[in-house]
Amino acid sequence: MDDIVLAALKKWPNVPHCHGWLALDARGDWYLRDESAQRAGPFPQVKGSRIEHLKLREFIERNYLADAHGCWFFQNGPQRVYVQLEATPWVWRVLWRDPAPQVRSHTGAPVQPRGCWLDEAGRLFLDSTLGFGIVHSQDMVDAAQAVEAGLWSPEALSFEQAPGRFGYVLDPQPGS
Repeated sequence: MDDIVLAALKKWPNVPHCHGWLALDARGDWYLRDESAQRAGPFPQVKGSRIEHLKLREFIERNYLADAHGCWFFQNGPQRVYVQLEATPWVWRVLWRDPAPQVRSHTGAPVQPRGCWLDEAGRLFLDSTLGFGIVHSQDMVDAAQAVEAGLWSPEALSFEQAPGRFGYVLDPQPGS
């Protein structure tokens, strides 16, 4: 966490949490969901405004954490802004480099895959040293090379069962 965030937590320890205002899609893009986006429909059917500002995205990513219940949030100063997830808390970027793929999170952190799953929609997921995530759709060719090389052996996984199995919440609600 950033030092400025830690200082704000000490100064204002009891700021109410925020729900429904920030979301992460299956491609690793962050979305602000203001009141009009929330009224227009649930995430991801209505995404809201994609966060384009590089420094804001980097700030969110440096302060992106999970609580003890598997609810992911962005620590914005003294306030936790809980994140709605389209698929998983992590989105993996895969780049094939012979003889093995390089895998990074949507936040840029390098990871080592520990397991591989394929859901009923044909989406590929990896469990890693950082946690569970979905492979970015643009990186499926490189991920397929890892499967074809025998480095990853996908097991079947129901998307509906993934949050419970891997301990994360898609849509954190107050009190959860």
